[in-house]
Amino acid sequence: MAAVTVFPAQAQVSRTLSPYSQFGIGRLADQSTGFSKGMGGLAIGLRDGKVANVLNPASYSSVDSLTFIFDMGASAQITNFKEGSQRVNGNTGSFDYGVATFRVLPKVGFAFGVVPLANVGYNYYKADYIGGSSDYVNEIHSGSGGFNQAFIGAGWEFAKGFSVGLNFAYLWGSTERLVSLISNDTYVNTQTKIYTTSVSSYKLDFGFQWQKALSAKEVLTVGATLGVGHNLGNEASLINSITDSQTGTVTNDTLQVGDAYGLPLSFGVGATLHHNKRLIVGADYIFERWGSLDYPVDNTAAAVKSMRYTMQPGVLENRHKFVVGADWIPNPEYHSKFFSRIHYRGGVSYATPYYNIQGTDGPKEITVSAGVGIPLINSWNNRSTLNVSAQWTHTTAPGFISENTFRINIGLTFNERWFAKWKVD
Repeated sequence: MAAVTVFPAQAQVSRTLSPYSQFGIGRLADQSTGFSKGMGGLAIGLRDGKVANVLNPASYSSVDSLTFIFDMGASAQITNFKEGSQRVNGNTGSFDYGVATFRVLPKVGFAFGVVPLANVGYNYYKADYIGGSSDYVNEIHSGSGGFNQAFIGAGWEFAKGFSVGLNFAYLWGSTERLVSLISNDTYVNTQTKIYTTSVSSYKLDFGFQWQKALSAKEVLTVGATLGVGHNLGNEASLINSITDSQTGTVTNDTLQVGDAYGLPLSFGVGATLHHNKRLIVGADYIFERWGSLDYPVDNTAAAVKSMRYTMQPGVLENRHKFVVGADWIPNPEYHSKFFSRIHYRGGVSYATPYYNIQGTDGPKEITVSAGVGIPLINSWNNRSTLNVSAQWTHTTAPGFISENTFRINIGLTFNERWFAKWKVD
């Protein structure tokens, strides 16, 4: 028996083309905004009143009383898939997020917006040749959908240098995964399995930051985040459809499991050092306890029909993510030369998988990022920024497909003085 896997090169309306998005709840999304993407996703210890940092809601309290910030972003990517000697490219693009933040009370900032959580999008097939003959069975895999969150949040500086924050999100979305077995033998039945789920739940995240001036030029910020783990209360369905090749009769068998998906308990810590208002360097660590969650598994070979689709432990794994990043601006003063006011950014991140594939660890991810923040200056606006970054992500697992993704992120941060009083001479 020989097997050949082929990936599509055409674009899809999806945030991902990865076959790995068929596992778990999908490919976990990068939830950072434009200024942070250029630093590898650095965010937990970042505190800057000129940007919207949704990954640590404690940062909302840094927004000043005259500022309204609106940030939106989009991305485009091309991915090279490699399996053995085969290589295929796929490309896609999407609108990624839209968030806003402003001050509502002294030392209290407010935020709202929409950001992704996980994405599913893939389409490939595997041809299994039977013995040395020309007979084969095509195993076709496809999937689509994802989960998003609309959130509101607040951050409060309750004491000098100490801030806490909260994001409350409405989580929704649906996914569909299909596996079809089609043979060139007209006497072999066609089988299609359709895995579906939909989610309507909530997500709750807390943040903390402490900021301290170490000297006249150095400011240290330490941050922490906590994500509340809970069951999403949704059902997952498996429709097993068999078409009789001789009569055309279709037989459907539907199985369901309850409490199928959940969010893990997660926490993160991070720190940044801000030097002379020109250089920011920092690091984050995030831990997600996926290994404590059960996951729906298709036990087709099980003897008892009602046990073919069950919740099982050990499918998901605890995830670790490490980020190191930096931002440098040569001269932040308004009247200096234009190129001296551009932010230059770079970062690296490394993440372990949160699922396994047939008992083997899933793919690890290494991402290298670089970007710029370009000030938008005219007669009425000198505070907004165009954030452009490039990311290269290498995704690989021993014995499986390797992916190399090149992504361009574009984010536009509108930073306006909406609450200033007009003065008439």
